[in-house]
Amino acid sequence: MKAKHMNKKKRQILKKSVASVMLLNMLCMSAVMPVMAAASDSGQVLTAAATTTKTPAKAVSIPSVDSLGLDVRSAVLMEASTGQILLSVDADKAMPPASMTKMMTEYIVAEQVKQGKFGWDDVVTVKKNAAKSIGSRIFLAEGDQHTVKDLYIAMAVGSANDATVALAEYVAGSEAEFVKMMNEEAKRMGMKDTHFINSTGLDRADMPAEFRPAEDKETVMSALDAAILCRYIVRDHPDYKDFTTIQSYKFRPNDKAPIINYNWMLEANKNITNFKSYAYEGLDGMKTGHTSNAGNNFTGTAERNGMRLISVVMGTDSESARFRETKKVLDYGFDNFEVKQAVAGKTKVKGWETVPLKKGKETTVPVVTDNAVSFVVPKGTQDLNVTFKASVTEADKLVAPIKAGTKVGTVTYTYKAEGMEPQEKTVNLITAEEAEKGGWFRLFFRAIKDFFVDLFDGIKNLF
Repeated sequence: MKAKHMNKKKRQILKKSVASVMLLNMLCMSAVMPVMAAASDSGQVLTAAATTTKTPAKAVSIPSVDSLGLDVRSAVLMEASTGQILLSVDADKAMPPASMTKMMTEYIVAEQVKQGKFGWDDVVTVKKNAAKSIGSRIFLAEGDQHTVKDLYIAMAVGSANDATVALAEYVAGSEAEFVKMMNEEAKRMGMKDTHFINSTGLDRADMPAEFRPAEDKETVMSALDAAILCRYIVRDHPDYKDFTTIQSYKFRPNDKAPIINYNWMLEANKNITNFKSYAYEGLDGMKTGHTSNAGNNFTGTAERNGMRLISVVMGTDSESARFRETKKVLDYGFDNFEVKQAVAGKTKVKGWETVPLKKGKETTVPVVTDNAVSFVVPKGTQDLNVTFKASVTEADKLVAPIKAGTKVGTVTYTYKAEGMEPQEKTVNLITAEEAEKGGWFRLFFRAIKDFFVDLFDGIKNLF
């Protein structure tokens, strides 16, 4: 009975198969276009991931941070191109940044110029708040007029509080409104342990009384946030060096003495008697800071052999100490790490060389990575063992014609080495070439082929 039942079932399937073929012939003769359209829209959505696993790279021996003997309240070292943290000492602790606050003012002013909202040669009229500012200053009087560029140099080089306030008021109408912009930018940049109350970094009690914020708060910033801010400056405004490397600047023609740059570590100072012992190869920024509450702070950045590092030290006990401690931090980075490319741009990913394509001249299209991938590695590392995870999530949208460079997914590369935190970098998977739309004749006979393949696969599975 069972055998007879099976034979009966097979006969039914064969009858259906014959009927299907007859139906297909009829469609071929009388309904070519509808069949072609239906067949060309068939296909499956490809959403999947692939991984490879290799043994983690064995790191060249990296000395411990404790071995540096840092005398700071907090410190951090960041590699600028990747954002990788190489050293951290209470780096997320919110502390008074003093004049390192001015880095945000510098960023916003430079951004406004970049966007064309005003120019470096625009003239600023000094208001009461700026004229009343104390601390480091260039003694601006209410009603004085100076260019944006002159005031910017006074702020970046001489850390002038009055010049800083004058710029803040020029940008936003008042310092209070400018501070709102500062805090919004901090949030956008991902600065999680920062709050600004003014444009300068002065303690609230040292601001002119009538211009103090009502809320009894102080400006705070973590070392990590200072590094993040510095990285934005380096990345978005590479011309910062036109200002931060100025060693001295005569603000007014009749000034008896020029403004002297507070940054003793500038490489250009290697020939200056008083500063040459502090001059550091490749250092070209960024900002010092000091108040009695903050101690002596410094955000520095230097580049050697194609690698740029950003260091922050906070709460040192003297002007010279902040530079000595910065040297320890930067030396630690340059002596023990380097940036190496792990994957070149426009690289094929193993197992994901192509993705399906609908209605195309071809049924697949080749894909590659859009950008190169680099990691910070222990100096001297030869073999960068990386793992990857690829995900193609746009396959259901790939209908010819499509342009070269169309995103179809992502691939995340991970690098691990002894003594270092794992590093990840995600890049896009894009189509490597243009995909043309197939002609109706090609698509029609591809549909016939697919129909019979599916049909006979189904029959085969039953026997």
